[in-house]
Amino acid sequence: MRRAIVLFCVLFVVWLLWSGLFKPLLIGLGLVSSALVVFVVSRMETLDKESVPIHLGLGILTYWAWLLKEMVKSSLHVTRVILSPSLPISPRVLRIQALARGEVTRVILGNSITLTPGTLTTDIDDDGMITLHALTEETARDVESNEMNRRVAAMEKQAD
Repeated sequence: MRRAIVLFCVLFVVWLLWSGLFKPLLIGLGLVSSALVVFVVSRMETLDKESVPIHLGLGILTYWAWLLKEMVKSSLHVTRVILSPSLPISPRVLRIQALARGEVTRVILGNSITLTPGTLTTDIDDDGMITLHALTEETARDVESNEMNRRVAAMEKQAD
């Protein structure tokens, strides 16, 4: 029941933010639409730990703030590389072991790697090995430093 309430609240807040109009009719339609989605998701029996990962708690918010900073930093690095006349790229394919054990947190790690410019997750094995492509030595070193990996694993541990 808690997941349904959280999903309803998130959907309704997103509805309000995207519509930007606070007229009674639109607020009513947002409430009905959000309730309908929660009802359908409940009937499909997909309202679980993976679809609404509230078990990650507020740790996900601090992680998102850190990830945003890393995305900006990587964007500036990739921009410098692309605009450089010598185009100093040194592409590499790497494999790292995910420290997180849960499926949701492994997907968060893979998506975070892909969201960071200059890196791309290509595969996540069942045993937690992540295959990725790095554009430069610096982006490869950033991934090999395991900072992102440790932060995702810490977020998972906080949730337990």
